[in-house]
Amino acid sequence: MLVTFVSALRAGRVAFALVVAGWLVGGCASLSEPAVDGPVVALTGREPLEDFALNGRFSLRYEDKNFSGRLSWQHRGRSDALLLASPFGQGMAEIAASDSEARLLTSDGRSYVAADVETLTRDVLGYPLPLSQLTDWVRGKVIEGRLERDSRGRPSRLRHEDWRIDYEYAGEDPQALPSLIIAERLGAFELRLRIDEWTPF
Repeated sequence: MLVTFVSALRAGRVAFALVVAGWLVGGCASLSEPAVDGPVVALTGREPLEDFALNGRFSLRYEDKNFSGRLSWQHRGRSDALLLASPFGQGMAEIAASDSEARLLTSDGRSYVAADVETLTRDVLGYPLPLSQLTDWVRGKVIEGRLERDSRGRPSRLRHEDWRIDYEYAGEDPQALPSLIIAERLGAFELRLRIDEWTPF
């Protein structure tokens, strides 16, 4: 069962939280712009990080196509809510996902359902978004694979199956969360996620 996200991220993100909450309980809300760029927040306790929200920009190369846009993402427990927008901030899709299914609402009001976000985004948007893996990658969480760390003990490179994930940071704080994540798979898929702001729960 999908879980309603009732916690607003902060004043500038209340609208997004309400839109997603209303949609998850069955309403059809119109798409809105994601939050504007903000500073990267260095959080303490990077290793125990579980629930989070982030705002950022992404660029994605899949086969011979290129995509880019903005992303607002809220992860809580086993559920996720995302708002994807164009580079200029125009809402394109809202996504809600749980262990059992993923739902996508497009800007023209159409709704789609699939078993997972990767299948759903590939079929509807034209590119796969590997959300289940990305959730662990953004936290530097290793379930299987090899993790390299920089001189300050932060994740710098993760190799997971046929994926390579590289991390960059905005400052020198040993507890800082990454400001840039690059995930590449065998040269056929590359995702760059530039994180403008982290928000803890």
